[in-house]
Amino acid sequence: MARLAAFIVMLIPGLMAAGGIKFMRDTLFGKLISPFPFLWLQFVVGVIFFVIGFGFFAGFLLHRDRKNGKVAPRFKKK
Repeated sequence: MARLAAFIVMLIPGLMAAGGIKFMRDTLFGKLISPFPFLWLQFVVGVIFFVIGFGFFAGFLLHRDRKNGKVAPRFKKK
């Protein structure tokens, strides 16, 4: 059950990061998606989604690896 919960927790930010990549890609190709009135706004939202999703994913993995003692000495808490 804990693995399923961890999978669901990781699925949401993963989809968020993927959506951010899609928004940025569509902006580069000049395709405007309906909720955004401007291409630059679509790109900014895409960058924000990507950074939040990827940052959460990376932070989750770093926390888990610190808990299991599988990180390099420079990443250990002091």
